Amino acid sequence: MTPVSDHAPLAERVAELLAAGGPLPIVAAGHPVLRRPAEPYDGQLAPELLTRFLAALRDTMHAAPGVGLAAPQVGVGLRIAVIEDPAPVPEEIALVRGRVPQPFRVLVNPSYEAEGAECASFFEGCLSVPGWQAVATRPARVRLRGQDEHGRELDEVVAGWPARIVQHETDHLDGTLYLDRAELRSLSTNEAVAARWAQPSPEAAAEALGFQLPSEKPQSAR
Repeated sequence: MTPVSDHAPLAERVAELLAAGGPLPIVAAGHPVLRRPAEPYDGQLAPELLTRFLAALRDTMHAAPGVGLAAPQVGVGLRIAVIEDPAPVPEEIALVRGRVPQPFRVLVNPSYEAEGAECASFFEGCLSVPGWQAVATRPARVRLRGQDEHGRELDEVVAGWPARIVQHETDHLDGTLYLDRAELRSLSTNEAVAARWAQPSPEAAAEALGFQLPSEKPQSAR
């Protein structure tokens, strides 16, 4: 089958992706679709095709595995993302990171803004940047707005690790990768993170790798 070009109608591209069956291929950093703002969703996919696409995003997220997946990560430039996090981590890590189980949900045309000045810094990874993690500082609480897959309005405050997931996936829809927000001296392979930096917070990594966390930086550098 001849691949559909990047300029083909979105519905045609989605239909071809789904025709292949199985988890969808995840595009990696370097693909232009990850650096372009996604097109707001406004019914470009017929209801049946949207339902199938959302199911494929969920299956692909599970297979990766990951806790979120944005449509651009499978080559589709629409402002749609899915998230789900069973939070299978030790209690100590869950408490420090504010990581609590999140049921499957769909975000359509999401946006966020910080709620308060508090920030949190943790190692973060991405399915489109496989094999690596880096410390990213993000607002600890955000106000999420958008719609769900049924067009119902979303307007809620999200905190802790769920807020990080919301920000990460919404950033994808704006053409932003987590590396754009990361402390690059913290960049580590997954194996290095597991072996050296499995602590709940990244203070030890900051000291050993020679970077400052926001709370440590001089006021003028914030």
